[in-house]
Amino acid sequence: MKTKHYLIAADVEILVDAASQYATEHSFNVSIAVVDEGGTLLMMKRMDGASVLSTEICQEKAKSAAVSRRATKVSEDMIRDGKIGFLTINAANGMLEGGEPIVYQGQVVGAVGISGVQSFQDAEIAQHAIQQFLEQQT
Repeated sequence: MKTKHYLIAADVEILVDAASQYATEHSFNVSIAVVDEGGTLLMMKRMDGASVLSTEICQEKAKSAAVSRRATKVSEDMIRDGKIGFLTINAANGMLEGGEPIVYQGQVVGAVGISGVQSFQDAEIAQHAIQQFLEQQT
């Protein structure tokens, strides 16, 4: 039997705090979602000035990254390249860049989704938060 890693409440707070700090330093007003490996919401934060719609989009990005086990940019690129069949699945709302899976010791343990600025900036925030989290695990 294998050992299964999972996010605990303290981990989620580290991720949200790192994302919030990075966003604040860059004057970004975003919403941040962290989900478990199955896409279930663990925490969502809407920063001051972030749009109401960003709260839904960040959750969908995080869920899509978790269940697909890959960054949402991969799916966005596939759709852009003509594979429009992806638009018919339930997770299509989260197929914009800005959702990043959290991979710990080879296992996807969850994902971070960001929405509120340009998609590449959303992804940058999520990647930064995950990097900060993983550095604390060693």
